[in-house]
Amino acid sequence: MCSSDLELTAMLYQQIGQLKVELDWVKKNLALSVAERKERIDPTEQSIPISRQCELLGLARSSFYYELKPETEQNLRLMRMLDQQFTATPFYGVRRMTAWLATQGETVNPKRVRRLMRKMGLEAIYPKPNLSLAKDNVRKYPYLLKEEEITAPNQVWSTDITYIPLPQGFIYLVAVIDWYSRYVLSWELSNTLDITFCLSALEKALTQNTPKIFNTDQGSQFTSPLFTSRLEAKKIAISQDGRGRALDNIFVERLWRSVKYEEVYPKAYASVTEAIQELEKYFHFYNNDRLHQSLNYQTPATVHFKQP
Repeated sequence: MCSSDLELTAMLYQQIGQLKVELDWVKKNLALSVAERKERIDPTEQSIPISRQCELLGLARSSFYYELKPETEQNLRLMRMLDQQFTATPFYGVRRMTAWLATQGETVNPKRVRRLMRKMGLEAIYPKPNLSLAKDNVRKYPYLLKEEEITAPNQVWSTDITYIPLPQGFIYLVAVIDWYSRYVLSWELSNTLDITFCLSALEKALTQNTPKIFNTDQGSQFTSPLFTSRLEAKKIAISQDGRGRALDNIFVERLWRSVKYEEVYPKAYASVTEAIQELEKYFHFYNNDRLHQSLNYQTPATVHFKQP
């Protein structure tokens, strides 16, 4: 065997060895949630570079390097207050929220309230003039559910993002829900609004079934070609809410109210790890044990998996 053949053979063995190292590492970490996967990125791991670790775990490299600029203690307190009040009165816009904060002894200007509400992804549900132009590279989809009669599971799915407060910051929760049964098909947590955790929730849901229609709002995560192309590849019709009309996605809004009032506010999670553990238990309860009046006092799982 010539020297060039020996070098090629050695190189192939080296590549095989590296692939085995990567495969073993992925097996240990890929089944975790997005938030947990981010925690598993190990900058000290010399055999697998950080960029490759992110790629193997399906994470954007920027989501690992990005560090949130911490909000002040006062802003975190305001954000928790805004979240609770918005859950109770989703029709409150910036001006009403500013006035309400004043009644609670928090005198802040509308500019700060507007910034904090945007950071939390809160928008009042009343229709308003469209004062901004859509980006040229963002495709708009019609709202398909106005006349749609929902008669079976997996006919329509929806997704949305909500804000979860923590003592020293906050995280975001995304969920995919079946409209007919109210069954939560998947959910993910993230400390940024990066599209990665939304795609992860979508992929988890699609392993279970495929809907006829998938409804979202016009958030940048859901209008991204990365998200819409995945739905189109599955031949799923895409429906999008009108701007400022959260009631177009009413079942997800009701889910958020249940999650906040029954789980998040009473428990006041102390850490991301606690949030993951407790939300895991809550969504199991929500799907399998919680009786829904709108489902004739059945559970979502009973309705979702009922044989025709």
